[in-house]
Amino acid sequence: MNRPVRQQTSKLKNVAIEPIPFNRPYATGNEVMYAAEAQRNSHLSGDGAFTKRCHRWIEEQTGCVRALLTHSCTSALDLAALLLDIEQGDEVILPSYTFVSTANAFVLRGATPVFVDIREDTLNLDERLIEDAITPRTRAIVPVHYAGVSCEMDSIMGIAGRHGLRVVEDAAQGIMAGYKGRALGAIGDLGCFSFHETKNIISGEGGGLLVNDPALAARAEIMREKGTDRGRFFRGEVDKYTWQDLGSSFLPGDVTAAWLWAQLERAQEITAARISIWRRYHEMLAPLEQHGLLRRPTVPSDRQHNGHLYYVVLAPEIDRQKVLQAFAQNGIGAVFHYVPLHSSPAGLRFGRAHGQLALTTSLSERLIRLPMWVGLSEAQQQRVVDVLSTFSNKSVKSGPQTGWTGARR
Repeated sequence: MNRPVRQQTSKLKNVAIEPIPFNRPYATGNEVMYAAEAQRNSHLSGDGAFTKRCHRWIEEQTGCVRALLTHSCTSALDLAALLLDIEQGDEVILPSYTFVSTANAFVLRGATPVFVDIREDTLNLDERLIEDAITPRTRAIVPVHYAGVSCEMDSIMGIAGRHGLRVVEDAAQGIMAGYKGRALGAIGDLGCFSFHETKNIISGEGGGLLVNDPALAARAEIMREKGTDRGRFFRGEVDKYTWQDLGSSFLPGDVTAAWLWAQLERAQEITAARISIWRRYHEMLAPLEQHGLLRRPTVPSDRQHNGHLYYVVLAPEIDRQKVLQAFAQNGIGAVFHYVPLHSSPAGLRFGRAHGQLALTTSLSERLIRLPMWVGLSEAQQQRVVDVLSTFSNKSVKSGPQTGWTGARR
């Protein structure tokens, strides 16, 4: 039974309004058909026909050596940490401004996450601070491509090479995005994708590990399949399969892969639609940036972003909570993002901060993500911008201010 859409009364204009959700999962129209096909194939477990199609597509699209679907990007990160033999006493360098899974995967193996500050322009891991954070215990660097905009991968790969470190790209937000013409997720030793329903290309829950070092490919397959050589058995390479290494069950079912395949088929179209919406926001919000109320996202000229999300960083004198309340009162699903891991209870317990992380703290407290999904209309975007403009002007904090960045290094 369909329920009527709840109407709200706008505080900006005293009229009934349709809610604008933060996210609305997009369907191409082929998802259910392909899921039914998976059922007819009588193969609902992992590594069926649709899984194989997705693997080939990712490998061809990104140029990675091997693609392996997982339950989630969290699972892909867990598999990456296992594959690199991360263990008790190791250290892994990563940004604090990221989702908990980026750190958790390595903490579960006994390692200490070392949190480094982010850049003010892209909100990515500041590559200029990495080298000073390296110790004899450092094993890996985990750059996070925030909002589908690449980190400075040439510098990061150079640092890793000089110090004999592994690089695991957290490209949860990075499918169909690139750095100097190279696909995100396919630059480091390993890369991790997310296909969660809030991402560009979705399967509800889901993820993928991209193996870029050929020396890791065979072991990655074994670890993903519970530590067995089952994959080789089904390819006829061995006459039986058995326990070979550490591992767990990282395989999603083929129905999940069928849903994902319907999305991958239309990945170019979905990405183009999101970039178009992103550009409209960027044009609409230029006057607010010119008036010093906010800062729009920065995309360096050598990056190819994917329109994953659109965020603004409010000026320090604006009360973010009041702006978020105004969005809620007007039926608009605008939200903040990560609470920095270095200041979280688990971050304080399991990790350590390298430096003050002043930009991480300041920018995280002023960032707002705007509604972003395929099908968002220009009129809906204009409503979002109107509310942001009106209530940013009304939500100025009292007391002394600290300047635009609100931080010093």
